[in-house]
Amino acid sequence: MSPARPGLLGFGVGAGVLAAGATVGAVVERRILGRSLREAQARTMGFGSIHSAPTVVTADDGIELYAEVDEPPPDAALSAMTVVFCHGYALNLDCWHYQRLAFAPLTRSVYWDQRGHGRSGRGKPGRVPIERLADDLLAVLEVTAPEGPVVLVGHSMGGMTVLTLADRHPELFGPRVRGAVLMSTSAGRLSEVTLGVPSAVSRLMHRAAPGVVATLGRAPRLVELGRRTGNDLEFALTRMYSFASDVPPAAVDFVAQMNSAVPLEVLADLMPSIDSHDKSAALPVLERIETMILVGEDDLLTPAQHSRDMAEQLSTAELVILPDSGHMVMLERPDDVNANLVSLIERAARR
Repeated sequence: MSPARPGLLGFGVGAGVLAAGATVGAVVERRILGRSLREAQARTMGFGSIHSAPTVVTADDGIELYAEVDEPPPDAALSAMTVVFCHGYALNLDCWHYQRLAFAPLTRSVYWDQRGHGRSGRGKPGRVPIERLADDLLAVLEVTAPEGPVVLVGHSMGGMTVLTLADRHPELFGPRVRGAVLMSTSAGRLSEVTLGVPSAVSRLMHRAAPGVVATLGRAPRLVELGRRTGNDLEFALTRMYSFASDVPPAAVDFVAQMNSAVPLEVLADLMPSIDSHDKSAALPVLERIETMILVGEDDLLTPAQHSRDMAEQLSTAELVILPDSGHMVMLERPDDVNANLVSLIERAARR
């Protein structure tokens, strides 16, 4: 999950109420982040520019899913392993920018767009259950990694997808899936998350968001008005819900651009399933494999307590909580995230 839609949405379940404020012209003073332009450009150059040849995966309902496979050099240290990266709500495969840079020389990696996101097809309008996303992930595995050991990395909604795959296909975990990273995600109770606002307000946001977002999706003129009047609000909300430290403005803009590319109807179709998501019962399946639970200490969207709760139920998992980090931890703390991913993959490769 992540903040959604420039000038219109704050993030997922809170999007509807925030959208209403933005569309009537609410503006928040844009922060000037404390980095020089040169440093910001050096750190963020090339966001969204790393790609390999496309692979089209046809889901069992006929929807075409977009994937890319990065093949490692023959002498890569972990060439026998395939790592499959599953992005979150309102993002796309480009969110793994720093991971692609790090893992290209190390291991075989698969990046794919969840349905309705990026270059993947949407399917019929209507509520999309997380189970549907898990079936999509299974199709991606069958096409891009038909044999050999696999590690699954899921961020936010992508982590929910991994947990749901474990619930639906536990037989894969151990023989095929040797490791999993649940990053900035939750096994359930997301409807209780306060999103950094008073609980009464958050409850209203949870109830109102799907209907408001669906209505906005049918009102393109209102959406365009919000985009024209709400750029500063969009920037501030994206920064607030994505990051907890001083990141370059280009990183915030990158997340906002990914958010704005996802149709509002897609966001509305997914919201109820995310809110009602509950896969705690699937956690014991991960006892069979190497598992890491990783989260930013200051994540407002999938709070660190949700990761602690999962770790308590999954005693064999390694819990990593990165300080001064928000929801988009793989962009905010790429070196720390990558080092932890490599450690998990190395352990999985020894199984």
